[in-house]
Amino acid sequence: MGWLKAFYRSTIGKKMVMAVTGLVWLGFVMGHALGNLLIFQGPAAINGYAELLKSSALILWGVRTILLSSLLLHVHAATTLTLRNRRARPERYDRHETPTTTWSALTLRVGGVILLVFVVFHLLHFTTGTVHPAFSPTDVYHNMLIGFSIPAVAGFYLLAMAALALHLHHGVWSFFQTMGWNHPHLNPLRRRVATALAVVVPLGFSAIVFAVAVGWVR
Repeated sequence: MGWLKAFYRSTIGKKMVMAVTGLVWLGFVMGHALGNLLIFQGPAAINGYAELLKSSALILWGVRTILLSSLLLHVHAATTLTLRNRRARPERYDRHETPTTTWSALTLRVGGVILLVFVVFHLLHFTTGTVHPAFSPTDVYHNMLIGFSIPAVAGFYLLAMAALALHLHHGVWSFFQTMGWNHPHLNPLRRRVATALAVVVPLGFSAIVFAVAVGWVR
């Protein structure tokens, strides 16, 4: 196990961990978005989907364990890399010049914090019902209608989806680079894949929030 610890302590090891754990969460949010879009088919569809997910406690908690472990590793790797970079450059430059980069890269850390806060709130909102005004453990359709009808909550969800879009764009692009799949001939495809996922996945979630907030789904 010593080699594994040494690998994780290295910069490339942490970047690899971030890439793999990010891929795990990408797969989850894609599936989660598809499942949640069933709300447009009515209460029976979305509630039936929720019941299916809860039908096997072993699978449910297995997935939750993988997601939680991936999240903790992702956050830890990102935090330690950030601190390592700051220690490597302890003195501020007299003149700060921002290198040419993407907006998603510039907002990566702030967006990551927003998403972390959002994950905690989302669990308290729709999983435990702790901060939900009228939570039902069996009626997901009802929970979404009530939850997204509150303007402040809907606004926060939309803000989180904007952060997710930027995070996905940079994360997917960086994933290919970290894995060594970086070539001038591949870069246009990488850019299209990163952009497509950054648009489609958050848009799916946002469509649900918006539709409920304006009364299209009731």
